[in-house]
Amino acid sequence: MSDQPSVSALADRVRRALDGPGRVLVGIAGEPGAGKSTLAARLVEELISEGVAAVLVPMDGFHLTQAELERRGLADRKGAVETFDASGYAALLATLGQAAGADVWAPAYDRSIEEVVPDSVLVPGAARVVVTEGNYLLVDEEPWRQVRELLTEAWYVQADDGVRLRRLVARHEEFGKSPDHARAWVASVDEPNAALIRSTRDRADLVVRVD
Repeated sequence: MSDQPSVSALADRVRRALDGPGRVLVGIAGEPGAGKSTLAARLVEELISEGVAAVLVPMDGFHLTQAELERRGLADRKGAVETFDASGYAALLATLGQAAGADVWAPAYDRSIEEVVPDSVLVPGAARVVVTEGNYLLVDEEPWRQVRELLTEAWYVQADDGVRLRRLVARHEEFGKSPDHARAWVASVDEPNAALIRSTRDRADLVVRVD
């Protein structure tokens, strides 16, 4: 199913999932620059405005550290699927799915220093909905496959490629890359990653088109 629903309609879909027991975990996947983070944040804001306790826990908190990337020879591929701690991410989601009533802390990624900051995101025990977003939530290989299995709902965000690529270049420039370096990084790192992510689209429950 592919659609361009309003954030309110997406929040309605999540609320319907709350009819079941336990906590609802919503995963939002998509190519780099597609708008996952923006949609996830707006969805959480909408749910909170409607009285639903919700929190955002991005996948980016499970980047490997710069030191570990350098040790593995992966520093020039930062953001690729092999540069994340997928097992740790799956373990956190499993905990969040079972830990209603207990507070849980999650890591976050700070783009200004390009490092993970532990215990940055509090998931209160009262939270009924956890929204998580990232590139690789739908990858059909272990340990990523566990992530998909843990999600109550999995969505795929799709944007126009021209818009998406302009966003990516601008983002890299914002965080310190020169225009030439930004364009080269998008071509050599982000777009090969995007090809893998596109191949996972059919594993989503919903494809959400965004402007």
